[in-house]
Amino acid sequence: MPKRAVLPLLPLTLLLAGCSSEKLPALGFPRGVTDINDISLSLWQGAWIAAFIVGTITAALILWAAFRYRAKKKVSAGAPEQLPEQVSYHLPLEIIYTVVPFIIVAVLFYFTARDQSTITKISPANVAVHEIDVNAFQWAWQFTYPEAQGKTVTGNPEKLPTLYLPLGERVRINLTASDVVHSIWIPAFMMQMQALPYIENKFEFTAQKEGTYPGFCNMHCGRNHSQMRFTVKVVSPAEYQSYINSLKGGVA
Repeated sequence: MPKRAVLPLLPLTLLLAGCSSEKLPALGFPRGVTDINDISLSLWQGAWIAAFIVGTITAALILWAAFRYRAKKKVSAGAPEQLPEQVSYHLPLEIIYTVVPFIIVAVLFYFTARDQSTITKISPANVAVHEIDVNAFQWAWQFTYPEAQGKTVTGNPEKLPTLYLPLGERVRINLTASDVVHSIWIPAFMMQMQALPYIENKFEFTAQKEGTYPGFCNMHCGRNHSQMRFTVKVVSPAEYQSYINSLKGGVA
């Protein structure tokens, strides 16, 4: 591709690469609901920027080749069609379209692995966190609060359970399943994780905005998968403690 075709793309590339996460579109996701959002959103935005740049360059190459090598004149009736010069191998070009995709995948893999490691990091044993045991089953959820003497809130498709979380305090979710593979998904938190039978997965986060958010199972788990929903309610620490006390008293 000639330099004059690439040069107009450079300012756009530098502009997008130099923008902070706050200045870029949120792509439909809320900002700052949890500390996970701050990490996931930057990764999501970076992936879209990379896709936009690669797509723009690819489109420019296609259009340049289409116009640069288009037929200069119509072939007269009955005259044999003249094909352009055929080239079997072009080693520099083949190296480029092998190495460039590898670099793109390697960069995306690095940032994804780095952010995933941060998101799934579990606090040491000496760090205080609120633990909540979440169990998925066909087709509802169970929330068990060790702080409430192990009391469990069990939902069903007709009565969705509510997962209470304290604002500004660290929470650890211990995730399991009773039957088949499920997946907990809270879109506003930009976080999901599989719930597996006989295996306990864990993740932590700190809720940063009070509010009520929908939660879903994000793994097709059977006939009533679409009804496997729950509600997340982020409340003040005082309200959370009041809820824990109400569970201790037997009122869910």
